[in-house]
Amino acid sequence: MKYDDNGALLQCELEGVKLLNRGKVRDIYDLEDSLLFVASDRLSAFDVVMPNGIPCKGEVLTRISLFWFEMMDFVPNHLISADVSIRPELVKHAAALQGRSMIVKKAKPLPVECIVRGYLVGGGWNEYRKTGKVSGIRLRDGYRQAEKLDETLFTPSTKAEQGFHDEAIAFAKVIELLGFGTASEIRDCSLRLYTTAHDYARSKGIILADTKFEFGIYDGELMLIDEVLTPDSSRFWPADEYKVGCSPVSLDKQYVRDYLETLDWDKTAPGPVLPKPVVEKTTEKYLEAYRALTGREF
Repeated sequence: MKYDDNGALLQCELEGVKLLNRGKVRDIYDLEDSLLFVASDRLSAFDVVMPNGIPCKGEVLTRISLFWFEMMDFVPNHLISADVSIRPELVKHAAALQGRSMIVKKAKPLPVECIVRGYLVGGGWNEYRKTGKVSGIRLRDGYRQAEKLDETLFTPSTKAEQGFHDEAIAFAKVIELLGFGTASEIRDCSLRLYTTAHDYARSKGIILADTKFEFGIYDGELMLIDEVLTPDSSRFWPADEYKVGCSPVSLDKQYVRDYLETLDWDKTAPGPVLPKPVVEKTTEKYLEAYRALTGREF
């Protein structure tokens, strides 16, 4: 295992277990009949992995995903178990893996990221100011930054390889890639998942501004895969601090994005080293999101 000076897990090395892919945040291992997903503490911003990580982040992502998987039982998902000790080949690694790992089904990922926006912020806000559209969808005039949209939007994107940027695509392109039936199913499912999570989060004093879902096919069945509704894949705002017309206080990595925007950095690799105060504040935000959403202490 490779850790940084703050104790964040940057890289997972499992002797005797085949590494399939090292993503921006997750390391994926082949267990032959299933996969092992390990959430590191790496942080990706603007599609660039930062040199140092955020302590506890991988465990927070995993625990929040498990919380939502249990709640969203109306959609099949890829989870088999979060207890790595059920696999003999992982027992010797259990101390490092437990709490940040999931054993999952070998679903075939669809080549589309399913982004759902309930509020006009981030890249959607920037595009709207320039064109009046978001992902090719024409919006009415007069929206302000972070304002709630009249209608929740499904704004899919490509799934770029590490080091490249995702690109927004129209729903017509999703149909071209997947066929009308599957395209419609992932759109409708994404919107339902967002609405359910938004309403629940709102009851806890949190606004779910937008999020990203990923789907795969396993034994001919569509299912939710990867992480779900975490601070890495979503924007969470404390409702009591929410204001229209500015970038709201966030319980996610937007804090890091805002810091990076102040630097003379061209948003290409390598990323800058994050200062310790930024790292510590970001850890606090991830933990606050976990406590607020689940009602549990970390």
